[in-house]
Amino acid sequence: MAAEAEGLPLAAPANTRRSTATRNILPVLYTLLAAATFLAYLAVRASEDTQPHRFQHVPLDADVILSRCVALYKTPGPPTGFSARETSERFESDTKPTLVRNATIWTGARNGTEIVYGDVYLDKGIIKAFGDIPETLYTERNDVVVYDAEGAWVTPGLVDLHSHVGLLSAPLMRGTFDVNSRHGPVLPWLRSIDGFDTHDDAFLLAIAGGVTTVQVLPGSGNAIGGQAFMFKLRKTSDRSPTSMLLEPPHSLNGTEADHDEPLRWRHMKQACGENLRRYGNRMDAIWSFRSAYNEARKIRDAQDTYCAKISNHCYEEVDLDDIVRLTNEFQFPIASFHHASEAWLVPEVLKRTWGGTPAIAIFATNHRFKRESYRGSEFAPRILADNDIPVVMKSDHPVLNSRYLLFEAQQAHYFGLPPNMALSSVTAVPATAAGMSHRVGILQKGADADIVLWDSHPLQLGATPRKVWIDGILQVGSDEDAVVIGKGKGGSAFQRVPSVPNWDKEREEAVKWEGLPPLGTVKHSGCVRFRNVGEVVVRDPEAEEGLRSLFVGEGLGDVVFDEGRLVCVRTDCVNVDGSDVVAELDLRGGSIAPGLMSFGSPIGIEEIAGEPSTGDGLLYDPFLSDAPGILDDKGGMVRAADALQFGTRNALLTHRSGVTYAASSLAKSSTFARSPYTLAGLSVTFRTGSAHALESGAILKDITALHVVVSRTAPFSAESRVSVSTQIAALRRLLLDGEPDHTEIGYWFQKVAQGGIPLVIDVASADIMATLLRLKDEIEEARGSNMRMVFFHATEAHLIAEDIGTKRGGHTGTGETLSAHMGRPQDLGRPPLTNDTALVALVDAGVTVGVGVRDAWQAPNTRFDAAWTVLESNGRITKEQAQAFVSTNLEKLLCVGEWIGQDGGDLVAYQGGGTFDLSSKPVAVISPGRALVEVF
Repeated sequence: MAAEAEGLPLAAPANTRRSTATRNILPVLYTLLAAATFLAYLAVRASEDTQPHRFQHVPLDADVILSRCVALYKTPGPPTGFSARETSERFESDTKPTLVRNATIWTGARNGTEIVYGDVYLDKGIIKAFGDIPETLYTERNDVVVYDAEGAWVTPGLVDLHSHVGLLSAPLMRGTFDVNSRHGPVLPWLRSIDGFDTHDDAFLLAIAGGVTTVQVLPGSGNAIGGQAFMFKLRKTSDRSPTSMLLEPPHSLNGTEADHDEPLRWRHMKQACGENLRRYGNRMDAIWSFRSAYNEARKIRDAQDTYCAKISNHCYEEVDLDDIVRLTNEFQFPIASFHHASEAWLVPEVLKRTWGGTPAIAIFATNHRFKRESYRGSEFAPRILADNDIPVVMKSDHPVLNSRYLLFEAQQAHYFGLPPNMALSSVTAVPATAAGMSHRVGILQKGADADIVLWDSHPLQLGATPRKVWIDGILQVGSDEDAVVIGKGKGGSAFQRVPSVPNWDKEREEAVKWEGLPPLGTVKHSGCVRFRNVGEVVVRDPEAEEGLRSLFVGEGLGDVVFDEGRLVCVRTDCVNVDGSDVVAELDLRGGSIAPGLMSFGSPIGIEEIAGEPSTGDGLLYDPFLSDAPGILDDKGGMVRAADALQFGTRNALLTHRSGVTYAASSLAKSSTFARSPYTLAGLSVTFRTGSAHALESGAILKDITALHVVVSRTAPFSAESRVSVSTQIAALRRLLLDGEPDHTEIGYWFQKVAQGGIPLVIDVASADIMATLLRLKDEIEEARGSNMRMVFFHATEAHLIAEDIGTKRGGHTGTGETLSAHMGRPQDLGRPPLTNDTALVALVDAGVTVGVGVRDAWQAPNTRFDAAWTVLESNGRITKEQAQAFVSTNLEKLLCVGEWIGQDGGDLVAYQGGGTFDLSSKPVAVISPGRALVEVF
């Protein structure tokens, strides 16, 4: 888990490596139990100065456990004739059989290339048949529930190979933290099932994204973090964690296994790299591993071989190489490397893993959040696949919400992973890596009845389940719920595999430069012609949404710019002298549209989120101590413009993704907490592609808004935050001339109170937002002014949407889906759970809405985030509105429109499609303010 980058406390950062089984299941774990004593001794000795009261506890029956290994000689796997079984042990007796008719069935078989047209029949918890099914199979049953797929896609349920669902359960609270243990670095006897919370709200959200099975891993704060388990997300009538397990070890309850039964895989979690720094450096870690595995080898050689599936958290080349050498020295396999940011750079190293090449479980675009993830690449899935290495896309829930696991596969496909492999990366490949492909991940006769009926091709952006079955039981999509799904996605285009751009050149550059290719552009100050343009959209303050289309749907034409300014469109360009053209680009039916804007992350303020040396540093918190006297300012008000860093990789990649502007503050949130500072300073608006602050047009507005954070204590905070009532009281005082206007804090709060600049408040709770709106009324009445108040994150804003609209408040959201406190649901479920989305509710109430991000790595995905708002709205949000969410609406909310739009603002040229199409990629930025065109 990427915990240290997300603000989650690491209980015991230690060196971790996972061992994977080939023939038997129990011996590796039992061997590790014995070896753990030795490794624990080394680790505890290394850390005894900092952790004098932590001990390793070896089970009292370790000798008995080890003696059982002698009896284990079989390879784990399904029993003979498994596919012909009549009933699943997970079958619930009141479940009716189901027939899904007229489906396009992607089975996951044959490397993801098998597609069957026909029906799927589910009964007694298993897939009885699919394709051309004889009616005699079900006609004698009078209780069959029939659904007509009308040609839509059916796939196996998605499999998330890396999740902490149930261990970090929603709503996030201190009492739900069961990921990392504080009792030592080597803990192979710990089990994720023992902390699994069946009340996690995330179960239903994940199912709503098509996820049916997850591997729940202990965290990465321990070297050997313990045993993982495979879970089905369906809550059973038994209501217990045990009843949600998929093929648990026979000896789970401590009894002697029946040696006539086939063995079942166990799963082990290990970690390495930066997470283990508390116990020394990498050399210390690998020596500890070698010592432990040496003890394990002695026991193994006296008994039998390893037999557990090891999931190994490991990022860098050095760590991957270390573990691969260990596997050969001690002859144990690895099932999967997780995170593995640099795995794509060392495919031959991976192939040298003892026992076979492991699967690589990675993020699509979540990179650069800490040093060891800095060389991660969006092209990694394709490069790994080209080297015949199994690719798994994973969520690391709640780092990424498991509901959007499929989006990881969609992004992998966008950047070049073939469609069969992209879909397999969240179905068949993770199931195979976990040793469960006979039951899940592949739609086949005798497998578990876990299937998803989609409203569009699963690789289409915004694909939404119409129905999800687990064990043949419908989980979401009941007709009785009357939720409209897929409106606006009619026609054959949404049912086809989306076409994607060619990234061959970029992929080759990424390999050549070992993950850090140059991100510069070619600048043209003369006449540039764009050919075969399908649409041109420009800013227009008088038009609806502040945007106007110059032409669309009228065939393809030319568009010419000179020094960044529009010269002609279509037929008017015939008179342009070709000798004046310094560059020409073929957009192949693409479009030209306003540059997008990013808001909410510390982009441009830091290079690597998890490396303090690359950021601005700590702010002074006047609620805890006085600001330095040299500032002559009680609040210690600071400006983000003074901390700007141009040329960060996140900023340059954002620029190349069509996001040409960003507004950044000094507030820094994470998955688990808001910024710890109530006063977060003054934000700045700048161009993401500029080289330095002195470059023309680099800083558009050096004082954009005043930012504050109002929230309760974060669940995993080491210290309690000052009370909400104290935070509100401080704001009231400051807005009512609480400090002299010759001080920074006094001057800028007076500007806010007078409506001179916006007050942006990072807040989640509807109750706190309501209090802030009352405070707004109070200040306006006292001062006779109109404040500009903007809520950011605003998770529960839809609950008071009408009031926000009436009081002319603004809202920017990030699409987060996990609540950090108990109470009302923080977000509308959206299809397939509800008909509404939070954005629809806010727009309908007349609220000015923008879409932002939390982390800098997310900014390049801005256009896809906006596209989601359209695709999940059932036609209630238009593409024009979505464009405004990430451009003109943000400009309006932050009062920067006149700075950006005074010269028409930047435009972005997309080749192969429109702003929100998976078929398109940005190829140029047209900047009239700088009198140039940049070509990527």
